[in-house]
Amino acid sequence: MINGDVSFWWSQVGRDAPRAPLPGSLRADVCIVGAGYTGLWTAYYLKKAAPQLRVVILEQRFAGYGASGRNGGWLTNAVTGGRDQYVTTHGRDATARFQTHMNETVDEVIRVAALEGIDADIVKGGEFTVAYDAPQQSRLVASVRAEHLWSMTDVELLSAKEATDRINVVGTTGASWHPHCARIQPAKLAAGLARVVEALGVEIYEDTRVSEILPRRAVTDRGTVEAEFVVRATEGFTAGLKNLHRAWLPMNSSLIATEPLNAQVWDSIGWNGRDALGDMAHAYMYAQRTADDRIAIGGRGVPYRFGSKTDSDGQTPSSTVELLRGILHRFFPATADAAIDHAWSGVLGVPRDWAATVGLDHNSGLAWAGGYVGTGVTTTNLAGRTLTDLILGTPSTLTELPWVNHRVRNWEPEPCRWLAVTALYQAYSMADHAEFTRRTTTSPLATIADVVSGRGH
Repeated sequence: MINGDVSFWWSQVGRDAPRAPLPGSLRADVCIVGAGYTGLWTAYYLKKAAPQLRVVILEQRFAGYGASGRNGGWLTNAVTGGRDQYVTTHGRDATARFQTHMNETVDEVIRVAALEGIDADIVKGGEFTVAYDAPQQSRLVASVRAEHLWSMTDVELLSAKEATDRINVVGTTGASWHPHCARIQPAKLAAGLARVVEALGVEIYEDTRVSEILPRRAVTDRGTVEAEFVVRATEGFTAGLKNLHRAWLPMNSSLIATEPLNAQVWDSIGWNGRDALGDMAHAYMYAQRTADDRIAIGGRGVPYRFGSKTDSDGQTPSSTVELLRGILHRFFPATADAAIDHAWSGVLGVPRDWAATVGLDHNSGLAWAGGYVGTGVTTTNLAGRTLTDLILGTPSTLTELPWVNHRVRNWEPEPCRWLAVTALYQAYSMADHAEFTRRTTTSPLATIADVVSGRGH
């Protein structure tokens, strides 16, 4: 088994030849810090709308090194942190527009990939969420009932038989499904986008670490880039920037990928629609059936490293590998003899209120997007289009969405941050165990953790 090496996705696709680092100080119209999905989508739409702009991207490792090349491959329509917060602050109509834009963004990513010749193994099979104990089933039914209050969500409630016929998860009590989700190969999308924006004239400088972002300047170890606009697109690595250590918490998520499974195993599992698979657990899992018939399955593992530290090229603790292997075998006993070919981890950005943001301060020229809490595959595209309109001063429905210029308070200092996050996920895991083994209703441990966390999980 390969442990780390950034991700299975990158080992499968191979990396382009390294790009040159920043050759020294220079001036641009727009400087983007971070060559993940947010930075690449922003560059793409900026150059499409205003080809004359000099757009420079600075990346500390290589394009797609972070969450963009390591995630579970869910291109889905979820509004980060849920819709309820926006109903409270902006009203129901504005929230409905946000959800509709998220639905449309799934199709926009698919459209651009096809237009630009990016083959990212995209299959729009929908999102399937399974329940397998009584408390999960109760939460499932309640969540579907809540989704039905919004006409654009298109969520269906499936019986145990309907669910099992679709994906045969052992012990299934029911499931939900909606069509606004596609499975992708994340590194293929990142690599393809990087090549496309370069062809449009965007300059990507790799192996260039930004230490500080200042008004109209990005300071690196190889020189300073001055620009009218500086876009912070650093997601889970934001804590490494000067004065931003407590802005967004870098949450760890881990995955394993099996060897390709044979036809007999797939006959027992089903999963012919290539849906993205999740569950109703508090410490939830996520999975996909890959283009080459593996199962890639993920979960939180060790959720947070003291001091907002990030991993070393995706190295994953053996305890996390075993946790994920246990989920895989419990869901699909037919995989018991399948080898695990790869394990890896990455970090995602978590704001204190668990709500993603995008914005621009015209006085300083500082723009930002992120805090996706695991929903970034789709939300980054919406962020890139929104940043383009904000930077170019183009009024649009995107710049009026309720997440634009949303500000949140910082996370608590250490050791409070580590103690709180560690305790929260221990509580979620204990709640899941209690519900699976003996409880018939949602564990109060999880309810308390939801309140303490500030948003949910």
